[in-house]
Amino acid sequence: MKRKGAVAEDPVADGTPPASSDEAGVGDLRVELEQEHDRYLRTRADFENYRRRVERDRDMAARQAKRDLLLTLVDMADDFDRALVHIDESPDSVAAGLHGMQRRLSSLLEAEGVKSFESVGQPFDPTRHEAMATVRDADETPVTVVDEAGRGYLWNDTLLRPARVRVAE
Repeated sequence: MKRKGAVAEDPVADGTPPASSDEAGVGDLRVELEQEHDRYLRTRADFENYRRRVERDRDMAARQAKRDLLLTLVDMADDFDRALVHIDESPDSVAAGLHGMQRRLSSLLEAEGVKSFESVGQPFDPTRHEAMATVRDADETPVTVVDEAGRGYLWNDTLLRPARVRVAE
């Protein structure tokens, strides 16, 4: 309770406006608070961008490592194909073992989304074929793939390795 005739300590309570230095101080604090809030929001946005960039880089590194491994396995599949060409010279047990390993490797590649594509008889496409040589062939249309030196492979519908081919002149 207030005593009669006592001086009020709260300038707003007695109807007098606050001192101008108090208003300036509050205004300065508001400006400083807004600046700090803006810095906080920018820092938070920078961190989110950094987090997304690190995640994207990690995904790209993992995809590149998987691609490198798949390329090695594709080379092994080519080695099996070359070995199976000469299978008639081997005992039946060796032939059965090689066929079994080739099937397992083919299943693994297929499970990972790797598929070979046919090139012989197709028009030469520089985005899918790597020309190893040109051949004169009167029976073939010019710029047609005549022979494959190495099969081409797609990984989830993107080129993993171009087919190495010989092209008719």
